[in-house]
Amino acid sequence: MMANVAKAKTRTFTQKARRAQIVQAAIETLAESGYAKASFSRISRQAKLSSTGMISYHFSGKPELFAEVAGTVVGRAGEFTAARIADESTHRGRLSAYIRACSDFIARHPLEARALMEIARLVRDGQIAGLDDVRDSVTSVDRLVELLEQGRTAGEFGSFDCPTMALAVRGALDNVLRHHMCSSPDQLHYVTQELVAMFDRCTRPA
Repeated sequence: MMANVAKAKTRTFTQKARRAQIVQAAIETLAESGYAKASFSRISRQAKLSSTGMISYHFSGKPELFAEVAGTVVGRAGEFTAARIADESTHRGRLSAYIRACSDFIARHPLEARALMEIARLVRDGQIAGLDDVRDSVTSVDRLVELLEQGRTAGEFGSFDCPTMALAVRGALDNVLRHHMCSSPDQLHYVTQELVAMFDRCTRPA
């Protein structure tokens, strides 16, 4: 891990730009074709590279490339969600903003969402090794737990186990949004509003 961080710090602007180009092509390929067809050859064509050797130069293999893809998408989603939460002054408002932001990110960034879901499936089913860090980042609910704990301390939420509630929120979002990814914007908006209302009721003080 430390070696990767040190290597990242020494990359030139051109190297960083090329890696970003490859990562974006991998996102698009995963989203459109799935893991089984996401070969270096296909990713290379998507990125308009002269050969797969340019991918191999920057990434040792699929685990490193897909870890970079997951980190990139998780980072983008995190920034998107954090900006929405920051606009709210109450913890209840932040929970609702979190749910809406997750839905909006999928609506606005469908390729990234599909690519991340594909990687999450690979990690869950054990189809590709070397992605332990990815599993931890994709499945983490630490920030949501912190939000719920702060709201409970402030008296805005009822008495419940915050890690369990966080998993319930995340699980509902993942499954409902996965089911509705191909739905119309109106359908997705309706489902999101239902989730917001449901968890608002579930977390209210008795």
